Amino acid sequence: MSENELPGEPGDEAAPHLDESVRRIGASGKAALGSAKDTGRALRSLVSADLALARSAIGRALAWVAVGIVFGASAWLLVIGALIAVLQRLGWSWLQSLSFAAVLSLVVTAVAAWRTIHYFDRAGLHATRRQLARLGMGDEGGDEEEKPGAAP
Repeated sequence: MSENELPGEPGDEAAPHLDESVRRIGASGKAALGSAKDTGRALRSLVSADLALARSAIGRALAWVAVGIVFGASAWLLVIGALIAVLQRLGWSWLQSLSFAAVLSLVVTAVAAWRTIHYFDRAGLHATRRQLARLGMGDEGGDEEEKPGAAP
């Protein structure tokens, strides 16, 4: 070994024979294929779990839509009679009584709409789209780019 050469440099070991090189390349290829299969299985599992979550979220969103419709459309029919009668006894005018019933119905409808939007957001397959974007597939559109230091 000369003074300029360091131990472990490429010149120290002899080149392997052709059959050994082919075996090494074959082993590396098999390892890469096994890794690709494992990645595919993990991605398939993620997609399956994400679809199950989306299915559940859509069901809950539809339930909240039903709540919103029931309260938005029938709150007048169910509450207005008793509420107007009570408010009239308390000395409220017709305008005040009807306005109060309308505000109550609108508040319940707004809560139902907020919960509906919340559950529809969960149906967006966000985890799957992030993983596909990391693999270079799909078009994430930049709306959920990961920020440095942000939790995954």
